[in-house]
Amino acid sequence: MTEGRTSGGPKLDSAYAACRAIAKGKAKNFYYAFVALPAPRRNAICAIYAFMRRADDLADDDSLPREERRRRLDEWLSAWRGGNTADPVFLAVRDATDRFGIPLGLLEELVAGVAMDLKPASGDGPDTYATFADLYGYCYQVASVVGLVCIRIFGYRDRGAEKLAEETGVAFQLTNILRDVAEDAGRRRVYLPLEDLRAHGVSLDSIVHRAPGAPPTPNERALLEDLARRAEQYYRSARALLPLIDAESRPAMWVLVSIYHRLLMRIRSADYDVFSRRASVPRVQKFGILALGQARMALARLGV
Repeated sequence: MTEGRTSGGPKLDSAYAACRAIAKGKAKNFYYAFVALPAPRRNAICAIYAFMRRADDLADDDSLPREERRRRLDEWLSAWRGGNTADPVFLAVRDATDRFGIPLGLLEELVAGVAMDLKPASGDGPDTYATFADLYGYCYQVASVVGLVCIRIFGYRDRGAEKLAEETGVAFQLTNILRDVAEDAGRRRVYLPLEDLRAHGVSLDSIVHRAPGAPPTPNERALLEDLARRAEQYYRSARALLPLIDAESRPAMWVLVSIYHRLLMRIRSADYDVFSRRASVPRVQKFGILALGQARMALARLGV
């Protein structure tokens, strides 16, 4: 069966094609992993990504007040719950959840995670998290839930994979938080736990109000390094997860973990200067990782 064909007819084929187009156009790190999946799983993961992307776009539209973004997100979620089949993303996601046994409650949790950034603003101050435990809860909602959906598509038998997928999502989200400290501060969001700021003698004001491109102070570098160390601990769970998912899905998982971990390494190699420029993995390195992933996929199909 070719990438564009399913057993569900032309309308479903078109819905999946629309989701693949969204994933290809928007998913910078994820799409490289999607390519390393067999077609049925690739279609499903693209559908879930497109659903997640729609929710994110509604929540992140800074041109609108939070209350209006929340209203639009609720309206969109109501359409999903109501069984709207005119939306190609909804059509593809419903098929994917049926095919791979994805609990609909996980999708509800995913949207609830997106909505966490739409809570009423706390006066004039930025959105913050008091403790790392609070931040972990946020990471679970916005990233671990995605991992729990993905492993249903990847396939697994050992229930221990679920906790590992949760912690893998935390590793990815902590990496995102480190990369986006400056950008998030500009949007009045500081995900670095307040208890960690205090422990390192870093003021909240120094994160939110700083000269553009000003490099981190020694205390700020130590703060960011601590968060990177926590992320590194959770990447151990990502490596432990790999052998627990179906063999034909492991190359895609390996690609995703490799790209995200490489991003963390790029942040480290920049000595945690996430203020002067946004860290990223060069495209040539992503293609190199993808090539290795595709080689692994070929070997998996041969049963090697």
